[in-house]
Amino acid sequence: MAVQGLTLVLLSVLELASVSSARLGLGLSTAGFLAAYGVLLLAAGWGLRQRLSWTRGPVLLTQLISLGLAWNVREHAVLAIALLVTALVVLAGMLHRDTIEALER
Repeated sequence: MAVQGLTLVLLSVLELASVSSARLGLGLSTAGFLAAYGVLLLAAGWGLRQRLSWTRGPVLLTQLISLGLAWNVREHAVLAIALLVTALVVLAGMLHRDTIEALER
């Protein structure tokens, strides 16, 4: 989750760096969304280490979105495989019986 969160924060910074006056509103809103979602994922990663149950929802939703993105960018094999592998690894970990028990306590 930390890698995904940091990636989104980095993408928000790159988006801010590429904002032009012609697309100021779109650039700022996109950068804001990416930054907020990245911070949420960083918080979820921290919450997983603390075994907080609220982290399950954002983590699972993010992985399902990643699977959809992997399908949509399938013509870019390296990116699609990276999204697919990370999503499947995190999903396997989140759906493991021990993880579910730890987060339910």
